Amino acid sequence: MSMKTVHVAVYDTLADWEVGAATAHIANGNWHREPGTFEVVTVGLTTAPITTMGRLRVTPDLAVADLDPAGSAMLILPGADLWMGEDLIPFAHKAKEFAAAGVPVAAICGATFGLATAGLLDDRAHTSNAAEFLGYSGYSGAPHYVEAPAVTDRDVITADGMSPFEFAREIFARLDLYEPHILEAWYALYARKDPAGYAALAEYEGIHAA
Repeated sequence: MSMKTVHVAVYDTLADWEVGAATAHIANGNWHREPGTFEVVTVGLTTAPITTMGRLRVTPDLAVADLDPAGSAMLILPGADLWMGEDLIPFAHKAKEFAAAGVPVAAICGATFGLATAGLLDDRAHTSNAAEFLGYSGYSGAPHYVEAPAVTDRDVITADGMSPFEFAREIFARLDLYEPHILEAWYALYARKDPAGYAALAEYEGIHAA
């Protein structure tokens, strides 16, 4: 079984809550179709430590210049205050490289602005915090904007910053992390607080532990 690596971008002012649900459940292996298949690797502008919006210190595993789409299952881009400036342009360029190589990219909140500036949303259905927000990028994809928590179109996932569980659900679906009914149960439990979701996950875990 070959390991599949999901790369998560990390940079100063990263919005902690936006990717926590996705990264935790990719990494821990619970209820996966193939437990032990996925790992999470962090990518920074350099390998120098960064500080998230929640004041957590993270040391990236590698620098974005060394990131090759051929060795990745997906690139996840969290929101951050820096996306409206030029600091994170290398990640926008890397996202374009990933998309051109057919490797999925997932962006939430401010990171969708980066995808817009890179031209990745000009002809794809997408969402963000607000249509007006993306309009400031000068992109030409406004007709494809969708009022939805999260949207997937041709290997590009976008989400608003208030929908971390919907974002995670789209990521899990694209990675084929769970069987369909387990994905539904995961979302029911974590996003809707539905006890039926817990029951389904517990049953699945019990069957596969036997």
